[in-house]
Amino acid sequence: MPEIEVPMPKLSMTMEEGELISWVKREGDQVRAGDVIAEVNSDKVEMEVESPADGTLVRLTATEGEIVPVGAPIATLETEAEDLLGGILDTPDGTATEAGAETPPSTAEAAAPAGPADSTATPAPAPAGPTPVVPAARRRAGELGVDLAAVTGTGPNGLVRVGDVEAAATAPATPAAAAPAAPVAQADDVEEIPLSSMRRVVARRLVESMQSTPHFYLTTNVDAEDLLGFRAELNEQLAAGGDEDLKVSVNDLIVKACANLLQTNPQLNVSFAGDKLLVHRRVNVGIAVAVDGGLLVPVVRDADHKSLTQVAREARELIGRARDGKLAGDDVGGGTFTVSNLGMFGIEQFTAVINPPEAAILAVGAALPEPVATDDGLAVHRRMRLTLSIDHRALDGATGAAFLAQLKDSLEHPLRIVA
Repeated sequence: MPEIEVPMPKLSMTMEEGELISWVKREGDQVRAGDVIAEVNSDKVEMEVESPADGTLVRLTATEGEIVPVGAPIATLETEAEDLLGGILDTPDGTATEAGAETPPSTAEAAAPAGPADSTATPAPAPAGPTPVVPAARRRAGELGVDLAAVTGTGPNGLVRVGDVEAAATAPATPAAAAPAAPVAQADDVEEIPLSSMRRVVARRLVESMQSTPHFYLTTNVDAEDLLGFRAELNEQLAAGGDEDLKVSVNDLIVKACANLLQTNPQLNVSFAGDKLLVHRRVNVGIAVAVDGGLLVPVVRDADHKSLTQVAREARELIGRARDGKLAGDDVGGGTFTVSNLGMFGIEQFTAVINPPEAAILAVGAALPEPVATDDGLAVHRRMRLTLSIDHRALDGATGAAFLAQLKDSLEHPLRIVA
């Protein structure tokens, strides 16, 4: 019976590798298509891997706790299915051939003339025919600029799959000369803590963002006295109305204010895409959440069309699931703008790294008492600093400044957030 490989699935647009948390099925188990065989952790969430067909798990090729690239095999399934690749494979010259079909006559070895049998003679190997390539692997090779001739296929008869192409694209180049060895610390001087899958992805994406995106920073100082008073009054009304469990946070007010302004300032709700800008029709605001081992950004979708209390309720649920490690695939990805708030830690001001492919992120500091001049003299008001990081390829400083000025005005007159 034919064998097929079960790959590490791509659970999000940014996922490049995943951690195999546990096996639900074991070698030798009979499985049906759709049965859960393993649990994996991506850069975002924990998800289940399902069997692609009926059959028997003959090999588990990844161990629990192992980090596996997307597309690389984690198990082998023996199945009675005749052709799970659609019956067509690509060859390097771009022609198609039936899966498992004989090499065309033009490339087959000519039959040797009959002669005396010689059990000690070693037959000459047949010339290699064109290496079969799965169509998706050919497309992926074009995207990554990988020469298929240099890719070693891991499938049956050398079949080149998507995982093989991606592995070739990420294989480190051989250094021209060995770098001098770094000094080695004494074993009892350090403790080695392997990076979690989430931390590895966060580290890589932050480096990529800083290296590929020209950040431009703008800061404003907001008088938060009326905002905090409005929040307190609103929560009192919610409690009096029987909704004691729901409390609107300062961050909820900021998320809703940003969503409203992104609707009227679509030039902020964009992504840079080489020779063009992608203007998003939907306003999906991400909320940066610190969790054990990393950072997650669940998304409040269509926040501009939701009421403040809807945003508050949804944000609370998303933040709770993020901290409990229970986010679903639909909870992350697709964000068009992000809010990152460290005010609860007493941080006065900071700059946040843009979350690609978004073009802007807002960093929110703590609301702290400061002396301010008023018509009646000197007073103490709580004020907070907001810093907007923008992708300077997609946005000009003046565009970001205008948005930040509108946001400041909205927060200082909070009734406009719910008007």
